[in-house]
Amino acid sequence: MFRNLSYSHKIPLRGSLLIVVTAVFVTASLMYGIYRDLKQDALQNAGRMSRILSYTLKPLLLNDDARRAFEVINFQHAEKIKDIKEILVLNTRQQVYVSSQPELYPPLSNIASIDPGLSGLKSMAATYLEGDPRTVETSESGKFYMLTPITSDGALLGTLVVGYSSSMFLPHFYDIVRRSVITTLIVSAILLPLSWFWGRRMAIPLTQLSGSMAKVGASLPNPDEFDLYQSEDEIGQMGVAFKRMLRDLKEKENMEKQVLVSERLAAVGRLSAGIAHEINNPLGGMLNAISTAKKHANSDPQTQKTISLLERGLLQIKNTISALLVEAKFQSHPLTVQDIEDTRILVLANAHNASARLTWENEITETLQLPSTPVRQVFINLLLNAIQACEGQVYCHIFLSGNNLMLTVRNDGKHISNEQMSYLFEPFSSGREGGHGLGLWMTYQIVAQLGGVIGMQSQPGETEFTVTLPMGDAA
Repeated sequence: MFRNLSYSHKIPLRGSLLIVVTAVFVTASLMYGIYRDLKQDALQNAGRMSRILSYTLKPLLLNDDARRAFEVINFQHAEKIKDIKEILVLNTRQQVYVSSQPELYPPLSNIASIDPGLSGLKSMAATYLEGDPRTVETSESGKFYMLTPITSDGALLGTLVVGYSSSMFLPHFYDIVRRSVITTLIVSAILLPLSWFWGRRMAIPLTQLSGSMAKVGASLPNPDEFDLYQSEDEIGQMGVAFKRMLRDLKEKENMEKQVLVSERLAAVGRLSAGIAHEINNPLGGMLNAISTAKKHANSDPQTQKTISLLERGLLQIKNTISALLVEAKFQSHPLTVQDIEDTRILVLANAHNASARLTWENEITETLQLPSTPVRQVFINLLLNAIQACEGQVYCHIFLSGNNLMLTVRNDGKHISNEQMSYLFEPFSSGREGGHGLGLWMTYQIVAQLGGVIGMQSQPGETEFTVTLPMGDAA
């Protein structure tokens, strides 16, 4: 279950666990050291007190002054009542000489017969004459004893036995433990929220990156939509790599869409060209028949009117079919300034009828090596399309950029969605009421035949077409 948690929880939890475990181990090790030091200090203090007391008792034992010895040990016992449980002086036969509790340890009594836990003291006291005090712990009585030999000129006069409670230093130890635990809890109370705060902050770049990756599905989002963590560390580099990968995928997707549109347009172009050729054959024959009929028919006005109507209808069909044969080689004179200005004159009437204002900027001042007829057709198609789609404003800019003729046509009409853009240059795809959808398709075909590029971008309140035509020898 922990594995499935978000890193915004995993990192703080692991940090908190590390703080708790560290606090427990550090506190436990400190308590162990303090316990050991307190016990060692208690034993050293007991040893120093025993040596001092043994020096005090030496002359008394030499003079066999039991009364003064009893007064000395009772005075010491009264001064250290909290630490010392009993004080005994054993003679050379390891019998009680004097004690701080004569009712419990009467003189000349055998200590082992009084307290079985002291049975080992008699044999131990008899085994050494000089040296530092020895410590003996008895588990039965819950005490420890400090044995100090009392000697004079190498002769054993007796043995000083001081009994202490095994827990004599525990109250101080428990007080230190209590303060240490309180300090540890206070420090933990400060560190744990900080651990959660910094842990969650460390997880934010990972959660941002994970959330961004989760948005990548059937459709690729725009890389600029993601506000990822910026830095030179590993997570920052992952964010940069993710954005770069997303841009590459987006570019690949756009290229695939362009290839798909190009293939569709090429297929439709081949189909329409084949149909146009098939229609042109019988159409030419009918036009020839009309021409013959006009020469040899009678002068009946109704007949002449009917023949004229038929001829105009067939010519209109021929012009429409000719528009489908854009792959044919264009035969026309080079593009002049007057050709360009003629397109403005031709579309002004349409702009007036649509109550549209045409802003015209023509920077061309010389004849260009481009076929005039198809170029004018491109200009007229785009301008008429912009006039029909506008809300009142149309802008046209014609200029040179290097060895290219540039045309920009902009209008303030309805926004064209991305889905509509995918099919904009296909025939019969016009969304405009009354439109047949051939104008932009024909424009696309002409621009492609001239080796140029046509592009379009749209946003609410503005749609713009841009055409780039490379210049060469006029056809």
